Amino acid sequence: MSMEFLLATGVGMVTATGIYLMLRGRSFPVVLGLSLFGYAVNVFIFLMGRLWSNAAPVLVGEGPVADPLPQALVLTAIVIGFATTGFVVELALRSRHESGNDHVDGHERGGPRA
Repeated sequence: MSMEFLLATGVGMVTATGIYLMLRGRSFPVVLGLSLFGYAVNVFIFLMGRLWSNAAPVLVGEGPVADPLPQALVLTAIVIGFATTGFVVELALRSRHESGNDHVDGHERGGPRA
């Protein structure tokens, strides 16, 4: 098996787990699913720069050169993802405080809906 296949399988599994958690009915698994999905997207962006071995990150003489753009994009996405996760956690805490439960729609299953 090639390294590309293993990494693509790993990204697929993390993406599938993130989507599964986002479809849950409680807010904490939704937050975890969003985080996992963000991590999968970051690794995907990083892998789009190809897997290089023994390549210089900048132009220094001759030979293969790694593309620094995906690395810069991932660093930016990590910062944005951290801020977004903090915001979603705050929204989940506020929703729990106002509704009294942690269901994403604010209603217990089988309970009356207003």
